[in-house]
Amino acid sequence: MVTMARFEFTPQLRRFTETPVVDTDATTLRGGLEATFARNPRLRGYVLDDQGHLRANVVVFIDGRRSTDRVSLNDPLRADGKVYVLQALSGG
Repeated sequence: MVTMARFEFTPQLRRFTETPVVDTDATTLRGGLEATFARNPRLRGYVLDDQGHLRANVVVFIDGRRSTDRVSLNDPLRADGKVYVLQALSGG
């Protein structure tokens, strides 16, 4: 059995576009995100800015740890890793 990293998105993003759960054999965060964008291209604009960096209001957790590379997105992924993409909420 081949294991793959699993990408899941916060429910807040579902208000705007489909957020599929994606299993991928990608080895980096960017590769995994590209696999999710292939399933739903509209999702890219909610997660990445015009330079391809994580948007200021987006946080990614990889196996329970916050992603440290918001620009090149080269955080490594384990084959059985869990990646959660969250959109921060603001207001008050």
